[in-house]
Amino acid sequence: MHLDLAFGATASEIESDGFAIDFAVPLPGGDSAADRAAAMGICTTGIARALESIVPDAVVALGDRYEMLGAVSAAALMHIPVVHIAGGEISEGAADDSFRHAITKLSSLHLTATADYRKRVIQLGEHPDTVFDTGALGVQNLLSLRCMSLEELQNDIGMSLSGDIAVVTYHPATLDTGADHATRTADMLKALDRFPELKLVITYPNNDTGGASAIPLLIEYAGNNPGRVALIPSLGATRYLSMLKIAALVIGNSSSGIVEVPSAGIPTVDIGIRQRGRTAADSVIHCNPDTDSIAHAIEKALSPAFREKAKNTSNPYSKSDTTATMAAAIEKFLENPPTLKRFHDLP
Repeated sequence: MHLDLAFGATASEIESDGFAIDFAVPLPGGDSAADRAAAMGICTTGIARALESIVPDAVVALGDRYEMLGAVSAAALMHIPVVHIAGGEISEGAADDSFRHAITKLSSLHLTATADYRKRVIQLGEHPDTVFDTGALGVQNLLSLRCMSLEELQNDIGMSLSGDIAVVTYHPATLDTGADHATRTADMLKALDRFPELKLVITYPNNDTGGASAIPLLIEYAGNNPGRVALIPSLGATRYLSMLKIAALVIGNSSSGIVEVPSAGIPTVDIGIRQRGRTAADSVIHCNPDTDSIAHAIEKALSPAFREKAKNTSNPYSKSDTTATMAAAIEKFLENPPTLKRFHDLP
């Protein structure tokens, strides 16, 4: 999605941070499951050509996306060792759950976000000496990144950000058989209508199957609510983390609502099954994807008592030395990369 204009063409952010992009693999559009499967194949081919050209010592892969599985598959076939960040997690409502575990089995070094996730990676047959509990990289970014000022954000987004603000990101739950994503999105928007004083910064859904069907609904909703709703294809890292500093809550089903947002000291309303199974802080409210359930969860999140609770929540994904631990583990790994990987049986 970094290369897609429809999602903000955020590859420019990588370059603005001072990194050169040595190889780009654009993927085709399309909103069906078959389109996504075909895109994964193109990703595998493109990444194989990139790895052939770059000849890296290792591939560092973060997360659970189908694109990532394609990339890691290419690396495995080319005997390039893989370092996997954020393995061992559970998200029962999305196909990403299976992709994540598949990436684990194709990887040789594992940097997990919690101790429980470390245990799960070992349960999958990975040797304990190759699995490190490092905390989540996104939390480190939230705590260390220089944020934009309120004035900068308002000028950038084009809307006053006074009062209570919700950051809204609602992706397809690809294993939800109850309704299509457009219907789920419409139900969420009806719930948001019950809070007319709440300002909304809404981002596009990702490019999972069904995501494109919700975009026209979001465009219409933003058009009908000028001054209250700002619709942004992608906030990007800096704007998103800056928004968390001033927002009253986060609404939707992004993993960020579970992983990073508790460290901002604000509530998360987590809708539906997409993130079901993830370890979550006490500041996360899980709800069903119907209008009434979402509205009740938002009402609870905005209550003074719950907002105070969120300010003092302990985030299970937070560690003070995440980047240093990751860097040390990767550096040691590169001294003697494995040529053979054995399945580790539990006692």
